[in-house]
Amino acid sequence: MSDPTPALADPAVNADASTGAASSSVETALLDRVQAPEGQGREIQDAATREVIGRAPVHSVDDLDAAIARAKAAQPAWEAKGHDERSRLLLEAADRVDAAADALARILSREQGKPLNGPGARFEVGACSAWLRTAAGTPLEPQVVVDDGEVYAELVYRAAGVVGAIGPWNWPMMIAIWQIAPALRMGNTVVVKPSEYTPLSVLSLLAVLNDVLAEDVLVGISGDREVGARLASHPDIDKVMFTGSTATGRKIIESSAGNLARLTLELGGNDAGIVLPDADPEAIAEGLFWGAFINTGQTCAALKRLYVHDSIYDDVVAALGALAEQVPMGVGLDEENVLGPLQNRQQFDIVSRLVEDAKAQGGRVVAGGEPAPELGELFYRTTIVADVADGVALVDEEQFGPALPVIRYTDIEEAIASANRLDVGLGASVWSNDRDRARAVAARIQAGTVWINSHGGVHPMIPFGGVKGSGYGLEFGVEGLKAVAVPQVING
Repeated sequence: MSDPTPALADPAVNADASTGAASSSVETALLDRVQAPEGQGREIQDAATREVIGRAPVHSVDDLDAAIARAKAAQPAWEAKGHDERSRLLLEAADRVDAAADALARILSREQGKPLNGPGARFEVGACSAWLRTAAGTPLEPQVVVDDGEVYAELVYRAAGVVGAIGPWNWPMMIAIWQIAPALRMGNTVVVKPSEYTPLSVLSLLAVLNDVLAEDVLVGISGDREVGARLASHPDIDKVMFTGSTATGRKIIESSAGNLARLTLELGGNDAGIVLPDADPEAIAEGLFWGAFINTGQTCAALKRLYVHDSIYDDVVAALGALAEQVPMGVGLDEENVLGPLQNRQQFDIVSRLVEDAKAQGGRVVAGGEPAPELGELFYRTTIVADVADGVALVDEEQFGPALPVIRYTDIEEAIASANRLDVGLGASVWSNDRDRARAVAARIQAGTVWINSHGGVHPMIPFGGVKGSGYGLEFGVEGLKAVAVPQVING
């Protein structure tokens, strides 16, 4: 299974059932803290059952302006606490996340749709505390750049100021922490704008963090796209971090022109995987499957198009099809499920359209290929489509859902050219029994990260970012701390 947080415990381990009543009580209390008063706000539905789970606040641009003003006023005192104290508070915040983990996971599972188990909601909440601890514990020492006896100069990093964090709906809590944790560690204050699809889970996470943090150091704003655009263009925002579509990323670049805010953009991807002829189909099948279908395929750096050498093509396709039929899908609160629905109708319609087009163009459905209405309104069966080629929409467009096209190739030059032909470059992977050969192929792929014999795994100390239409800037580790700071040279 592709593991985006390898330092965490096995995500497939179920929680003790005896904790259910307690976590449900904490869940209710958290939702009461963050949702709009009765009769106000916007209804948020359970992604799997379509039941209303709460009402999200609908903040205005004026609310955003006020929040930014408060964050700006709080920033100097937060930066003055120094690295040690800020790190101590982040570690305490991580402890609070762990204490509320199952309640947070239940809110996330209902709102986003991902199951509690497998690489799902409990897994995501565990990643939140892991990234908080890593941001707190990663040293960033001054760098001496010249010391020749006559000149002494060192490079240091200071807080940027106020960071605007705009998050997606697919991994809403985890990606929020990817933005929040390094920003706070470096002395910034943060204004968070979650996706309109998943505001309650993020606001609940912020409520837990704010039980530790000083007032106005971390502020959440739940609003529409107009609020997001204002956040990117606001004159008092010094840094914008955004994870989402390439189209929205381009708009953020335009919005930030007036305030010259620094940007970190993790945008869309259409990650290619290349399976070399010496790979063992049975040995790699599970890694390929979870590389593609983690979070029901709703992951920016998921495996989205797979190129397999002709000599083992049929065996790889058969192994993937067997897994697709076996892995349980259903309502996320049911402990046995590890795949869930599409989060929203728009994404469901995209997946349906792309699969139907692939079938019309001769694609062979090995597994799935249709909705699963008996499971719920937004469920789509785990789908493997073989015998397609470049130019088919399912290959060329980012499906962001449970449908994987598998393309046959005979020459490695052909496969590398196919992997590089699109204007995206977030991740890619090469699969082979010969590590040196795989690394040689990896070096020729245009992507921010190329994994070997796995796909999509991220680590809090390994830099992560895209190229081409997948954005720019790095997150995680030392480079991630630098990205939410401004460099300063002390000369003399």
